[in-house]
Amino acid sequence: MTDTAREAPITLYGVPHSLYTGRARSYLIKAGVPYRELAPSDPRFQNEVIAKAGGKVGLPTIAFPDGQVIRDGAAIIDHFEAANQHAFSPLTPKQRFFSRLFDAIGAEGLLRPAMHYRWSFEAENLDYLVMHFEMLMPPGEQGAVMARKAADKMRGATRAFGVNADTIPMVEEVYAEALAAMDAQFAEVPYLLGGRPCIGDFGIYAPMFGHLGRDPKPLMMMQAKALRVFRWVERMGRETSDTLEFQDRSKEYLADDAIPETLIDLLRALSVDFMPETLAAADTINAWIEANNPEVGAPCERMLGFASFEVRGTPVSAVAQPYRFYLLARAQAEREAMDAATRAELDAMLERAGMSALIEAKLTRAMGFKDNREVWL
Repeated sequence: MTDTAREAPITLYGVPHSLYTGRARSYLIKAGVPYRELAPSDPRFQNEVIAKAGGKVGLPTIAFPDGQVIRDGAAIIDHFEAANQHAFSPLTPKQRFFSRLFDAIGAEGLLRPAMHYRWSFEAENLDYLVMHFEMLMPPGEQGAVMARKAADKMRGATRAFGVNADTIPMVEEVYAEALAAMDAQFAEVPYLLGGRPCIGDFGIYAPMFGHLGRDPKPLMMMQAKALRVFRWVERMGRETSDTLEFQDRSKEYLADDAIPETLIDLLRALSVDFMPETLAAADTINAWIEANNPEVGAPCERMLGFASFEVRGTPVSAVAQPYRFYLLARAQAEREAMDAATRAELDAMLERAGMSALIEAKLTRAMGFKDNREVWL
């Protein structure tokens, strides 16, 4: 980072309760990138930044002193990883794959419990959430009214992610199992792959901090039942490694491309929900692609219809989001780059994790990122 950049830090546009802002903010903190954070109600964001950010309000967005703008957490991390010698990208093949896989799961695969535990517990959460939504609104009484209306709208959006009276028991059961498996993982190592965070840590941090590690109801659950996860959430937001429980451990990734068995156990718990939705979403989006044949370079919307699937016998209908496959393709590319022996080792791990089908869970059209928008290639 140059002295000029330190004197004129970047601006991160986001809010504390934003799931995706948390991912980018954590990266900036861990990478030592100076920044200031402003809400999207800031006049410059409204008058200048939105037009450069693909013409839409998207959090997080960063603006540089020279006027450059980057929207989207993955794109922000890509930019700084390229400028930072890929400091949070493991060098070994299996670890690179799992880092990318957890990035996809974190950004897309935990949205159901994130939405449920935010919006289904009005008595515990509503006042807290309205206060946070006021950060997005003009000051004063009118802003407070607008904040409550915005909260009501978002509460209704939980249905689009498959949260309703029929699915809630399953959502809570599956999340409790994933939380327990995550707690076992962070009892062994401070981060997913050892003594330093990887890209996957930032991805999984998005829901585990923004919704599940801050909102009153899920935070109480985490502090009561998953203290090691709570500690990981804390350390992901701190400049230091914050690994006092692991003082005798290396501050680097595990040696010899090792993958902890606790990580496979965690993936097995996450696969219960992630795999059925991923396969159904691929079918739904591929049908849309066949019917619409979008032009090369056309914007790719975040939601393309609804996918229907079952999780432990419970029918679920949830929005099909191409962005899941934009991130998942990065993990699949890491697998394809492996030599045959390493790929076989990885495939055996995926089999144990219940994720073998992930290898072929692809869209028939690739996606890219241009002018701060996801586009069809």
